[in-house]
Amino acid sequence: MKNLVCWVLALVVGTAGLGIGAMPVVALAQPAPAPGGGAAEAIARDKLNAWTLGLAGGQLECAPIRFATEIARVVDDGDNLHVLPIVTRGPTENVEALLYLRGVDAAIINADALEQFKTLVPNIQQRITYILSLFPSELHVFVRPEINSLADLKGKKVNFNTPGTTAAYSGPLIFEKLKINVEKTFIPHQVALEQMKSGQNDMEAVVFITSKPVDAFTRGQWPQGFKFLPVEFNDFGFYLPSSLTSADYPELIQPGQDVATIAIPTILAAYNWPTSSDRYRRVARLTDYLFNRLPMLHEAGFHPKWKDVNAYAQVPGLNRFPAAQDWLDKARAKTALAPGAASTQQQAEQERLYQEFLTWRKQQHR
Repeated sequence: MKNLVCWVLALVVGTAGLGIGAMPVVALAQPAPAPGGGAAEAIARDKLNAWTLGLAGGQLECAPIRFATEIARVVDDGDNLHVLPIVTRGPTENVEALLYLRGVDAAIINADALEQFKTLVPNIQQRITYILSLFPSELHVFVRPEINSLADLKGKKVNFNTPGTTAAYSGPLIFEKLKINVEKTFIPHQVALEQMKSGQNDMEAVVFITSKPVDAFTRGQWPQGFKFLPVEFNDFGFYLPSSLTSADYPELIQPGQDVATIAIPTILAAYNWPTSSDRYRRVARLTDYLFNRLPMLHEAGFHPKWKDVNAYAQVPGLNRFPAAQDWLDKARAKTALAPGAASTQQQAEQERLYQEFLTWRKQQHR
């Protein structure tokens, strides 16, 4: 596990719109107070900090930071709640940020990212909770024309993006489970893709793990024969069966064809603060606002994956943040007593059927 380094900067990515959480920031840092600040300044400072919290997102080109930014925009309530989305190295190192970085109250992480911390933090599943299951991050193995199977990649050069990203952590772990030994590189995907396209440096494949569709594949122009490889996976654990379709990538997948793959659940997590603490109350307010305003995130302009978010979906191996569980329990009870209570029953039934569907799909891949 890499130590935190000097990415904790006071650099702000843009200042316009910061008041509504519209722009991500690199990290939280507070300058030393200027001498001579009076009582009015102290009141303003305390008021600003009282309901401001940091949400670790990810890198600018990836889906998690967009989700973090959209959460900040929707829950913003002036002095009553101000969420700062933070640009980080990625969801994997966001676990470290959630555990140790000052100013980080919540983070977007991948479910399998907890594995690397279990030796250092044996009770990590008690220290980190989840608020919401957001979206699956699909595995994309994109290769040159001469590669036709995962076995063909043995000994070949494969890029897993830069350290700290989901691909850089989960990609090698998945390849290890698949027993595919490759020459790993960790350079920016944009550079690796250009090397693949031009045939330079023997780059044969790139591994993306992010929410589909990926702009690099929908907007890029690729020579004949470049393709995604199917990934058949039996040891699911944290992973879910998934697929890439022609609807996702019409220029790379023929109509009616699917490419089997797997997905990693990406979740909105929080530190398990004591319920009497100010930081717990901040995250509880974030939870309340977010759950009440989830329908707003279904509107045009927000990430399309929001429409697939099920507030009741559970994350195996983790406890739900207490305030989130309380909100769901109250919502379920309130709807059950109101006219049209069938809607809550339908939600519960949908969740049951969804879990059964996942179990069935796992069995089909055995």
